[in-house]
Amino acid sequence: MIERLIGFDTTSRNSNLDLIHDVRDYLKDLGVESHLTFDDDRRKANLYATLGPTDRGGIALSGHTDVVPIDGQEWSSDPWAVVERGDRLYGRGTCDMKGFIAIALAYAPRFLERDLKTPIHLCLSYDEEIGCLGVPKLIAWLNQQPVKPRACIIGEPTGMKVIVGHKGKLSARGRVRGLECHSSLTPHGVNAVQAAAKVVAKLADMAARKAQEGPFDEDYDVPYSTLHCGTIRGGTAPNIVPLDCSFDIEFRCLPVDDAQALFAELKAYARDVIEPAMKAIAPETGFAWEESSFHPGLDMALDSEVVALAKALTGANDTSKVAFGTEAGLFDEGGIPTVVCGPGSIDQAHKPDEYVSLEQLALCERFMTRLLDRVSAA
Repeated sequence: MIERLIGFDTTSRNSNLDLIHDVRDYLKDLGVESHLTFDDDRRKANLYATLGPTDRGGIALSGHTDVVPIDGQEWSSDPWAVVERGDRLYGRGTCDMKGFIAIALAYAPRFLERDLKTPIHLCLSYDEEIGCLGVPKLIAWLNQQPVKPRACIIGEPTGMKVIVGHKGKLSARGRVRGLECHSSLTPHGVNAVQAAAKVVAKLADMAARKAQEGPFDEDYDVPYSTLHCGTIRGGTAPNIVPLDCSFDIEFRCLPVDDAQALFAELKAYARDVIEPAMKAIAPETGFAWEESSFHPGLDMALDSEVVALAKALTGANDTSKVAFGTEAGLFDEGGIPTVVCGPGSIDQAHKPDEYVSLEQLALCERFMTRLLDRVSAA
């Protein structure tokens, strides 16, 4: 099943429908119907299917089907074909996160052979890698149904450790409209690059404030919210006052912090401090903003049912938090308590020669076997 899923090039820029249709047909052959929720262009879809009784909420096993690009990476083997070397399986998505999805699907016949008292729900999403854009449509559909999962486990690579918290992320682009002129007449123009630079400097000041003042959570490797500018583009030549500039920014916030409030603070600075001088020269100049993506953080209570379940399935007594984002916060906001737990290491994700170890897959199989016994118990 891992080989089957890796064979689909589901890089986020591509459609994932070939994979989704293949999974739909696989489940249909097992007697299980699937529901698809599509993007606006109907090029991509989420899949939702229930194994066992459909009149009660059960345990959702969730994963994203898209993967990051291989562009510019040097691979030792075909990224779209699983290669076993030593105790590892190599291929794009083996770790992040088709390995988990494959095990869940491979276990579907075994779940169906049992008299399930608690159903298993399979959730496959699209466009997680570019901002968790797909799963909100699935969650919105679930919230309109008479029954939805009572808990969710997302199989992102965590080394099969139970993750109860992660940071949220907001990405945005700022666009600056200036007034072009010859550089010998700079006072008559509005320099879009310099205006952008002032706002980026403000962002850096806000980041320093967070590092000094918090809030803090020492369970994270970086125990405070981080803010940064990743790209900036503008201008055409040194002797032309630049007309346009754009810059991309990102907020990675602790669950107790408010990314939207920080973004509003930055926009207010641009509007109230930088724009007045720009508009005094040319009223049509200024800033425009576009939010690219947003997903909330996760902060699951340690005494919640899903945490107790995940700990029992892994045999672990402790929990952890991670800096990388997942769809878990969206499920939790949608009324489905969620933890993150899956095979592999995030250190291998997105890299050339991405791999997952056979040991990690075996731990995930053990996890599924325990789940199988649990949901079929009286």
